[in-house]
Amino acid sequence: MAALRLSWRYSRGIAHRLFTTSTQCNETHKVFRPETFSAKNLMDIGTRQIFSEEHDILRQSVRRFFEEEVVPYHTQWEKDGQVSREVWEKAGQQGLLGVSTPEEHGGLGGDILSAAVVWEEQMYANCSGPGFSLHSDIVMPYITHYGSKDQIERYIPQMVSGKCIGAIAMTEPSAGSDLQGVRTNAKKDGGDWILNGSKVFITNGWMCDVVIVVAVTDPQARSKAHGISLFLVDNGMKGFIKGKKLEKIGLKAQDTAELFFEDVRLPADALLGEVNKGFYYLMTELPQERLLIADMALANCEFMFEETRKYVRQRKAFGKTIADLQTVQHKLAEIKTQSCVGRAFIDSCLQLHMKKQLDSASASMAKYWATELQNNVANQCLQLHGGWGYMWEYPIAKSFVDSRVQPIYGGTNEVMKELIARQIVSD
Repeated sequence: MAALRLSWRYSRGIAHRLFTTSTQCNETHKVFRPETFSAKNLMDIGTRQIFSEEHDILRQSVRRFFEEEVVPYHTQWEKDGQVSREVWEKAGQQGLLGVSTPEEHGGLGGDILSAAVVWEEQMYANCSGPGFSLHSDIVMPYITHYGSKDQIERYIPQMVSGKCIGAIAMTEPSAGSDLQGVRTNAKKDGGDWILNGSKVFITNGWMCDVVIVVAVTDPQARSKAHGISLFLVDNGMKGFIKGKKLEKIGLKAQDTAELFFEDVRLPADALLGEVNKGFYYLMTELPQERLLIADMALANCEFMFEETRKYVRQRKAFGKTIADLQTVQHKLAEIKTQSCVGRAFIDSCLQLHMKKQLDSASASMAKYWATELQNNVANQCLQLHGGWGYMWEYPIAKSFVDSRVQPIYGGTNEVMKELIARQIVSD
């Protein structure tokens, strides 16, 4: 781990270069960077023109962290239904949490490409348990973008250190992708708020120390969207009850829970941002969440391709390796082509998001396309593994079950199509 800490300190030491735009990096570093389609391995470090050499240093550090601190323990975490608290704090010590959170708010001051390195390396390790990306790049931005100075100072440094785990509670038993169907409500009581309701399918829900709760605060608003607010609810508050960890067909090491709020008394400073502006905040932040899901989906496609290529070159059948069969070769050609085409689009979206130019429809396209591709690749790669692909000990089996939820959360892909279509047909 000493080498890991050294390399990260080095990259922090040259942060003014590490966290510039990709254009500036490429102007500074006149080094040929092959795209994935011409690289030896789709997961090679030193590829993709959107990244710089300094991003490569970060990627080496992150890859080593997952190899040493996550992979050896992931099977046990799958049995436990959650990762350890220790790995959260180790991730904080190594600078892997809040990478893109501004330094003035207690974060690491990185760009979105630096955050993407962490997303991708988790997929390359094939370890879905740690909810780092949701914590760092979905929950923390709400606090830094809309929180008060006191809220930022209270939560962000602790979240960067891994001592405070964050979650966000949108989904309800009767309200999934349709956020306007939210029934959880908060009513004024003097200077306080009284929160009641329930949430389900909450990632990091069991382990969270703070959760952002979406609640109705003005039931008389002209539409539900104009009467929703966000609240910061701390673990241990009276009336805040965590249900059991939910058993899922995949993401077995990722703690997912039901949350219940029974007359939870919240102080005025628990309100995140302005009252009744919650739906606006959600719509503003969701493109990054969908881009995150898309990039992780594409990275998983790259992992599955390389894992399958390795397998078919070793597996013997009919007196030769499976890789010698033309049908297998053609299938691998299809998977690589689809993955590389998808990578080009996702990288373009990452660049747009760097410039704050990624719109909702484009993010929805990325999420829809990449997660559908991920499931298609998972199905084909498992088939190429034959019976062994159905065995839990094989990485492809885990990728197969983990991929299935991707077209569902972050807004179902059916909803993504609606959002894309609106832009197409509207004036």
